[in-house]
Amino acid sequence: FNNLKSKISEELSINSDKVEIEEYLNLRFEGTDTAMMIKKMKLNNENFDFVEAFKNKYKREFGFLLSGERAILIDDIRVRAIFKSNTLKRLEIKANAGITTPSGYSITYFEQTGRIKTPFFMLSELGYGAKIEGPALILEKTFTIVVEPNCTALITKEGDIELLIGEQEKNKVGIELNSIQLSVFSHRFMSIAEQMGRTLQRTSISTNIKERLDFSCALFGPDGGLVANAPHLPIHLGAMQEAVRWQINHLNGLNTQIFQIDNVEAPIGSGWYEGEVVLSNHPVAGGSHLPDMTVITPVFATDSNGKKNCFFLQNLHSKIK
Repeated sequence: FNNLKSKISEELSINSDKVEIEEYLNLRFEGTDTAMMIKKMKLNNENFDFVEAFKNKYKREFGFLLSGERAILIDDIRVRAIFKSNTLKRLEIKANAGITTPSGYSITYFEQTGRIKTPFFMLSELGYGAKIEGPALILEKTFTIVVEPNCTALITKEGDIELLIGEQEKNKVGIELNSIQLSVFSHRFMSIAEQMGRTLQRTSISTNIKERLDFSCALFGPDGGLVANAPHLPIHLGAMQEAVRWQINHLNGLNTQIFQIDNVEAPIGSGWYEGEVVLSNHPVAGGSHLPDMTVITPVFATDSNGKKNCFFLQNLHSKIK
């Protein structure tokens, strides 16, 4: 860091009191390709711990830490110099004169009211202190701001627009057939499965996963039925649903098939619990072939009728020795 800071001082040749120096380390776990840029924070009478900051950021980003004494590598060191200037100041606009009158009216659709006659205002004609009650439109050459019903727009001294959101009655999501809700939630579920795959790829050590992309991720409902599968390897998807359903029945004591592991009967569980993760590759339990490792993680959601399970599933293809 000191060598880089010396070069910055020589090249900029400006007073040090006007320059703020920021120090960064680009860190990653050994064997992974995902590096994270960690900025050195200024602490009072304490030395900054880059390793601890990296682990906290990694866990916040991916939800876990790689186990064992895995080394943390430094990909690169960076120093950034920020020149501070006090010459730029925000200008205040003139105060609003009298009552704010609309520039015109337009027919606008709102979910709460349908199509109604809506006033619109030109931003350039609004002064400090102007207050616009919704529904209304605020127009400028390059944008339009919609002030919803039961909301208020205030013009600040610097000409910014502050929106105050009022209380509104929201439509409850029910089980009734609704094409819009169906589209919204199908895309949300698909996004979950896609993000699972992206996280798996970024945190993986195996070449099969991070380079060959030999994995699949999907989301299943309480009964083990497929809800959404990401566009990964489709060959896995035929077995994933059966694997989830088999484990549901197995952990609830509904399966009559009990297989042997080293001449010891595998115990039948009494159900799923928070934080459990099931790993399986058994052909009887919906597995396609032995190298396919199926990871099933339940997520519990509480509704008016009690707890229900949703299953996030990752199907990994890896070499087993």
